[in-house]
Amino acid sequence: MCYNHNMFDTIVALATPPFKSALAVIRISGDSCFEIASKMLKKDLSTINKTTVLVCNIHGDKDIIDNVVCLIYKSPKSFTGEDVVEFICHGSMLIVNEIVSLSMKYGARQAQGGEFSQRAFLAKKIDLIQAEAIADVIDATTHEAKQLALMSLQGQTTQLFLPLKQKIEDLICDIEVHFDYPEEADSEEVSAIKLIKRVDDMLIDVNCLIDASHKGKIIKDGVNVALVGKPNVGKSSLLNALLNEDKAIVTPIAGTTRDVVEGEINLDGITLRLLDTAGIRQSEDEIETIGIQKSKQTIQKADLVIVVLDASKKIDDYDNEILEFTKDKLRLIVYNKSDISINGTQGLFVSAINKDIEPLKKEIFKTLGISSKDFATPSLANARQIGLLEQIKEGLLIIKKEASEMVPIDLISVYLSSIYQKALELIGENPDYDISKEIFKRFCVGK
Repeated sequence: MCYNHNMFDTIVALATPPFKSALAVIRISGDSCFEIASKMLKKDLSTINKTTVLVCNIHGDKDIIDNVVCLIYKSPKSFTGEDVVEFICHGSMLIVNEIVSLSMKYGARQAQGGEFSQRAFLAKKIDLIQAEAIADVIDATTHEAKQLALMSLQGQTTQLFLPLKQKIEDLICDIEVHFDYPEEADSEEVSAIKLIKRVDDMLIDVNCLIDASHKGKIIKDGVNVALVGKPNVGKSSLLNALLNEDKAIVTPIAGTTRDVVEGEINLDGITLRLLDTAGIRQSEDEIETIGIQKSKQTIQKADLVIVVLDASKKIDDYDNEILEFTKDKLRLIVYNKSDISINGTQGLFVSAINKDIEPLKKEIFKTLGISSKDFATPSLANARQIGLLEQIKEGLLIIKKEASEMVPIDLISVYLSSIYQKALELIGENPDYDISKEIFKRFCVGK
């Protein structure tokens, strides 16, 4: 791992994808980068004391490697906080490799995944939430996910969390005053009452953060949506209608779908990964039985289940079995074949064959609980961040319970210290937290 190297090494890497393209960007960062670049350009950069742009040649041992745009950033006004040089060269991988090799010849070493971002974090140019947002911006597949990641990258998400962190700090300070100057503190009983009130206030904050985070994660990562039902109710037709393409084979023969068929759509800014499953019923066919088992496994893993019923027929035992199997999942019950419906039941009706599915789209969006406001609200939106918020909430609930039972404040303060460590860990201020293993190893080279 790169993190065993000296953090003061000068590092180099290609910062754009390693493919043939019009242009490529090579980044060098570290104390020796100006010295290294001066040798490569045959131009003295040591006197440069501000951000500078040059157009010049990179000289190899025998001839010119390329004519490049050279961007020079003087510490601390750079992404990493160090001296940085970036070369914008022609996008031939031959040229890229020659430039990287030449910089390494003059003293740089190859950067590893996330090492530039790690240096920015250690230089306090960004916090850990912002660092994770860099990967989220790169991975974003929708405009809405990108905007959410950009809000985090700009520090808005951190600002959302800091008031809760401050309240925890203030409570710790007040308890310390109680220990150090007991003659100035309130009685134990009054302290417990005040403690509960302040914890309740923090629980409101953390619950709001958790709620926004789950919505943010949906916007960022999308949701898995399983289409389930007995054979021949129109699941595959519904999949095709949602995708607006003939992805799944549709025939009048029951049991046509024998494996999970997948497709993906963007529904008003939310990515839906649609999973059309084999019809669930009793079957003697070995292959169909395997497909049915996979259907049940898909249901368990789905974020949202759409149970498809046949509006032209009465609900039977197979339908009831599916409804029972999915009762604990977030689900929608949809009656398909509304164009030939004989079922007088009230509910959500669609006609997949006629692509009359707008009511379903609206209901999916409503069921996920996302509003237009959520797309413009910064949030802690990955599993690590949400997990830490949940741990903070759990710790606050324990403190509230202990305080209500009149447990001595000095014992309660142990839980409070643990919560505070979680808060520091969330933004990357906990010195005991190994960020190199947990975060930056997932980044691509060049970031």
